[in-house]
Amino acid sequence: MPTHEHVPHLQRWLDFNNHRFGPVVRVPLDRAHVAIMDAAVAPDRLTHPSRNGGENLTNWWLQRQREIAPRTGIGRYGEDRGTYDHPEEPREENPRKIHHAIDIFEPAGTEIFAPYPAFVEAQGVDASRHGFGGIVVLRHETDAGVPFWTLYGHLAPASIAALTPGQRVAKGDRLAVLASPAENGDWPPHLHFQLMTHLMGWQLLDIIGISWASQWELWREICPDPNIILGIGATSAAPVLRSKKQLLAERRRHLAPSFSLAYEEPLKIVRGAGCHLYDETGRAYLDMVNNVAHVGHCHPRILEATDRQMALLNTNSRYLHDNLTTYIRRLAEILPPELSVIYLVNSGSEANDLALRLAHAHTKARDVVVVDHGYHGHLSSLIDISPYKFDGKGGEGRPAHTWVAEMPDPYRGRLRKGDKDVGPAYADSVATLVMDMVALGRKPMAFIAEGIQGCGGQIPFPHDYLASAYQHVRREGGLCIADEVQVGFGRVGTHWWAFETQGITPDIVTMGKPIGAGHPMAAVATRPEIAASFASGMEYFNTFGGNPVSAAVGLAVLDVIRDERLLHNARARGEQLMNGLRQLATRHLGIGDVRGLGLFIGVEFIKSRDTLQPDPASLKSVIEAMKGAGVLLSSEGPHNNVLKIKPPLVINEAECALFLSLLDRTLRDLGP
Repeated sequence: MPTHEHVPHLQRWLDFNNHRFGPVVRVPLDRAHVAIMDAAVAPDRLTHPSRNGGENLTNWWLQRQREIAPRTGIGRYGEDRGTYDHPEEPREENPRKIHHAIDIFEPAGTEIFAPYPAFVEAQGVDASRHGFGGIVVLRHETDAGVPFWTLYGHLAPASIAALTPGQRVAKGDRLAVLASPAENGDWPPHLHFQLMTHLMGWQLLDIIGISWASQWELWREICPDPNIILGIGATSAAPVLRSKKQLLAERRRHLAPSFSLAYEEPLKIVRGAGCHLYDETGRAYLDMVNNVAHVGHCHPRILEATDRQMALLNTNSRYLHDNLTTYIRRLAEILPPELSVIYLVNSGSEANDLALRLAHAHTKARDVVVVDHGYHGHLSSLIDISPYKFDGKGGEGRPAHTWVAEMPDPYRGRLRKGDKDVGPAYADSVATLVMDMVALGRKPMAFIAEGIQGCGGQIPFPHDYLASAYQHVRREGGLCIADEVQVGFGRVGTHWWAFETQGITPDIVTMGKPIGAGHPMAAVATRPEIAASFASGMEYFNTFGGNPVSAAVGLAVLDVIRDERLLHNARARGEQLMNGLRQLATRHLGIGDVRGLGLFIGVEFIKSRDTLQPDPASLKSVIEAMKGAGVLLSSEGPHNNVLKIKPPLVINEAECALFLSLLDRTLRDLGP
């Protein structure tokens, strides 16, 4: 057997000589003909908790095979198969979950071939449930005589019966065929292909295909990535297994200190599925705050669209491509017809910066009216129009070209719920600013506001606020920009866009976050006459905006929202949460206000219902306690006392009920 110092030499030899290996199966295994079967995210685990881990994985694999047909399914090397760790499975204190091999999913009877000259080391049958079925191990040697081994699992036992230890095998010789589930441990037909630098002195049935996460750095040397031989492409998912203490130290050395972490004891999150995130121990957390994973973490249709298009082409928008034109048409169809011109960019900040450029090109003005506590992005141009930033810690105050309107807060603002014409009355603040501008010989370039105030505390604007504010700004030639980066794409439940709940049509709409469900993309939509003003001769080009992969992802997001009726779900689940939270407010006096639209909800924590004194300390305790109960939340608002609730739109009734129950228990436990 090779000594430890042989291992890096062997791996280098494999790297440099992979062209000398033949195929293991006679089907194309290039990136265009395969699709990843990522067992780390198998969503069936969430919806069928009564199944054990093996049955769960089998059912998910079968479903995934149907989705990707006729392509070959590939199970990742190095992925964390947490689905093995299930209450009904035999448990170990430190379960083995990290996959040593690559799986190749093909029908039973598919022929398997030797990729390199070899001798048969061993063959046998693991007949146990969820075992390997028929197994063959081949022994190979490098030019320098250093041995290495390949393992083939889930083979039909009859097809390997004639193989004997020591038998010579030529490159390309037929070894066996894939087994049916009945002779394959009940797994779907597939090949477990494992590369090994050591046999560890084990007998055949002792060889393991899954290792302990804590020992992965050792095991990945003993069982290197077999893609060295297969040459498929990026199919490994080697996990990051350093401790949280190590990761914190490395962040402090290399990551800018302005990057913050959530929670007093930070979480190490390694995967996501649906409305859940999972830490390195496999513990699930219900994610009630992630409005970026709009259609759920790692939605299989989003992954499929990304993988399929990335395997074919990704380039810029200077070439004609169906994805781009189909996407902008589909996006325009869910916008007001006046907003028919679309720019594709990469982030909400890019979108809002471009919106300002469009507004300046059309009006030739520079003054911007914003809503107090508003936030519109991290670029310098956007910090300048974000009171949440320039009036906050480290901010440099309001720039001269920014005019800050009163925040229309009907709970603790100057005008309250029940007052007459609250929306138009708050909009008078905008009118006053515009008149002050005009008195100085200036005019508004734009008024920018979200459809619902986000960082200001999850506040739906009172009726007719935006309509009145838009009227005041447009009267003096300014444009109106709707920032839908947080609240767009059906989150409000009743409409695609939050601005629609106010019965108005902006001049420019900006989109980000949910548009790609985690993929970096964003967009700006505007009127043709504004786009014409911007087309002054200077080309606007965005290297990645509108690339074929991003467009494919955007289309998949629109398809999922439509096909899974997520606007309806946002409305129904939002009503469930709002009703439940208001019931909690009758029992817990620390809840002062419950507000929101659809799945964009704020819960204000106070010390007294008479004074409305904010209580950020109590809210912080609630958030930390809910994390301990397995629920992820965050705070917002000028006083940091608003619990923000904005989960993925796929959240279901049971998950909402669980959240309400855990919050009720947490509030009781914390008292008073």
